Amino acid sequence: MEATQTTRQQKIARQIQRDIAEILQKEARAVTAGAMVTVTTVRVSPDLAYAKVYFSIFPFNRNEEVMESLNSNNWLLRRELGKRIRNQLKVVPELQFFLDDSLEYIENIDSLLKE
Repeated sequence: MEATQTTRQQKIARQIQRDIAEILQKEARAVTAGAMVTVTTVRVSPDLAYAKVYFSIFPFNRNEEVMESLNSNNWLLRRELGKRIRNQLKVVPELQFFLDDSLEYIENIDSLLKE
């Protein structure tokens, strides 16, 4: 995927980010298994067929469990996303989920500095 995204890609990515965050808050609460999940970034392929969704999960020790839950419920999130963006896109992008551990990294450095 290219480093720079077109304006359309950026708009679609922002829309997907908002929609997935809302879906996780409302329709798919069970998917997050009680953890606080934030959609940090979404990157969309040039053909708009794929979307890489990056999540930040708190507490950090639940990362693996929540990511497994997100991956196994990918179909549910994609279906709900499709209901929301069907008027803007012909094809609902294939979703790929990734862990954004930058907050965990920051907290780790923070704790090391305090020692």
